[in-house]
Amino acid sequence: MDIKVPHLAEGISTGTVVTIFVKEGDKVKKGQDVLELETEKAIAAIPSPEAGVIEKVLIKEGDKVNIGQTVISIAGDGSAGSAKTVKQEAPARHAPVETKASTQVLEEEEEAEEPAGPSKNNLSPAASPSIRKLVRQLGIDLNKIRGTEPGGRISLQDIKNYIARLEKGAASPKSEGQAPSRQAASAAPSIDFSKWGPVERKPMTVLRKKISEKMTESWTTIPHVTQFADADITGILALRKKYADQYESKGARLTVTTFIIQALASVLKKHPIFNSSMDEAAGEIVFKNYYHLGIAVDTEQGLIVPVLKDFDKKDMAQLSKELSGLAERTRQRKVSIDDLQGSSFTISNQGGIGGAHFTPIVNKPEVAILGLGQGVKKPVVINDKVEVRMILPLALSYDHRVIDGANAARFITDLTAAIESFDEKKLTIQESGKSKKEK
Repeated sequence: MDIKVPHLAEGISTGTVVTIFVKEGDKVKKGQDVLELETEKAIAAIPSPEAGVIEKVLIKEGDKVNIGQTVISIAGDGSAGSAKTVKQEAPARHAPVETKASTQVLEEEEEAEEPAGPSKNNLSPAASPSIRKLVRQLGIDLNKIRGTEPGGRISLQDIKNYIARLEKGAASPKSEGQAPSRQAASAAPSIDFSKWGPVERKPMTVLRKKISEKMTESWTTIPHVTQFADADITGILALRKKYADQYESKGARLTVTTFIIQALASVLKKHPIFNSSMDEAAGEIVFKNYYHLGIAVDTEQGLIVPVLKDFDKKDMAQLSKELSGLAERTRQRKVSIDDLQGSSFTISNQGGIGGAHFTPIVNKPEVAILGLGQGVKKPVVINDKVEVRMILPLALSYDHRVIDGANAARFITDLTAAIESFDEKKLTIQESGKSKKEK
């Protein structure tokens, strides 16, 4: 019996082995965790499907593995039946993994010569349903395209590059003996910085590489615009001071972020385009009837965005508890893959660190993200009189393919108004099935 890397979540095709809990000869129970994989930004435990004895461990910590790859062999009754399977799969298991640069070079070298057909391991190339639908509509053989994402996954950019090369080849055929240009496909050249002084090199972590990939994809494929505003949170701070102790007694930490999230729910429902996504393959805008909020959390390993599900259906006490718990689990890297997926809008709060307005990058496939800066006291003219108020910087970045500037201006104006006129009744705490306003 072989333990293989299971399908963990949509869009995830590879993982990195973080911890191996067993060794050869160990007895395991059905459902016992045998290893941990780091996938995307979460760490997932892989259990044993049956009880038995560990016959062979085929991976080591730090190895990159693909979905369907055999990682551990188990003998249920001490027989050597599973060993045969291990030997047959060993060559593929230990085959070298192509880097992004080498894969792109291979594409150019084989684009004219490689015939259509299934991949060498007879498996369909890794690609999302929207990508598969697009290539069917275009009449392109998916097996002809080399994926440049982790695990050979095919992206929209890979399809664009493939079509561009076909068009270029049709317009100007290569002369005999002329080598194809690889400059565009190769990664930026490595620079020897030690020529100018002492340096120290550290390998990028799996999480940092993933953040780099996601940010690059979002920035290069989404035309960003950022709308700025200032919200007067003097009233919110007064309410927080009034109710903080009462919320603490209920195990809920009342923060400014909780107020912003509560105000955001009604504004998103008034402006549904901000809770949508663009289906590029189908040429459609998908309006979501659910409200799941991505919360950017600063951790020692890097930025992670867990998701607060159905935040529009939760009261202030629920939001306070869940927000605090979700952030803590994220910092400890104890969030599940499900905790990191499904967001329809994201908030990035830098107020606890410092700084004012900034330009957050849209968390694709969402179309907008709200950035919160640090609140500061400023002089404000109210009724022709100057007063000192606490002002919170707001920064709304959005996808200009989907959202127009006028829509963004209306959205942030309504959000500012919702923050500045926050209804004290929303601080009601549910007790014993009855609504009770704490006094």
